[in-house]
Amino acid sequence: MRRGTILAVCLAWGTPFLAHAQNLITLDDDMVGPRTQMLVLGSVHLREQKDFKVEALAPLLDKLAAFKPQVITIEAIGGEQCDLAARHPTVYGEDYCRSTDQAKAATGLDIPAAMAGVNKALAAWPANPAPAQRRHLAALFLAASDPASAYVQWLRLPADERRIGDGLDEALVRTLRELETRNNESFQIGARLAATLGLERVHPIDDHTGDSHQIADTKAFGEAVMAAWKSDRTKLERAIAEQDRLIKAPDLLPLYRYINQPEVSWTYAENNLRGPLRAQSPQHYPLIWVNGWEIRNLRMVANILETVRDRPGQRVLNIVGASHKPWFDQWLGQMPGVSIVDVQAVLK
Repeated sequence: MRRGTILAVCLAWGTPFLAHAQNLITLDDDMVGPRTQMLVLGSVHLREQKDFKVEALAPLLDKLAAFKPQVITIEAIGGEQCDLAARHPTVYGEDYCRSTDQAKAATGLDIPAAMAGVNKALAAWPANPAPAQRRHLAALFLAASDPASAYVQWLRLPADERRIGDGLDEALVRTLRELETRNNESFQIGARLAATLGLERVHPIDDHTGDSHQIADTKAFGEAVMAAWKSDRTKLERAIAEQDRLIKAPDLLPLYRYINQPEVSWTYAENNLRGPLRAQSPQHYPLIWVNGWEIRNLRMVANILETVRDRPGQRVLNIVGASHKPWFDQWLGQMPGVSIVDVQAVLK
């Protein structure tokens, strides 16, 4: 068969396939079961904000609580991936996750055993658990490399029950008290909101298995990517200036309204990708970084879907760095049985 004929056949067959691919998002139009409601909250990374005050989050937390999420996900690495990284330090590095050595010493459990313990405890969790049960579950979460969920249990304890016992030794209690002052959205928004709403945990969904680049010259790689990001930052610098102004306010709700505006989210996304995609690099370092970024977002979205795989129809709040939000909204919105909730309507 001649090349022209082959091309004609390919085009003839390809057209209907492309048409079907473009319409995949409509396949759930007449679904019968409940739709999962996904709310994506883009956040600044609070650890980077020297002017952040935790009490300024109260109005934001009130708005999010009104959405009544049944599942909360956070941008953190879960225990299963931490255990994987620990078993392959030459691939992921020695300090991929925070050490769980203290929790292992207190409980006698490594990460897989602690994760199994968490699952077993939650499967038989009573409606009104005793403080001893919450202390024990907090210890299990710490050993499972899920400190945010441990903090949820800590916050759900009466103040006079936040003490040593039932798996929590002095070192673990000190860790939990330190979390109270840690400027991190996973704790100060995700865990606090979960405790307020009566949830037992949050779900870490971050994933770096796809962007652990095996690059020999990491210094050159980093410099090339940084140079690409700096190529045109005019719109981004304006967004950062407004963000820096709003973070100083006694009420951070306006900040979150601002950074979750579609045009601002697009500014973050555009800066992340346009410079690297246009950069000249003999080794293609910026493009390699883009590939890792895309894989990371894909796997994070898959992890979100896994949290509700067996529970369709849930209301889900996803708290993630603002630069991820466009990917989350678009990809989650393409999934059958999923509806994206307008974050601006929730924060209004």
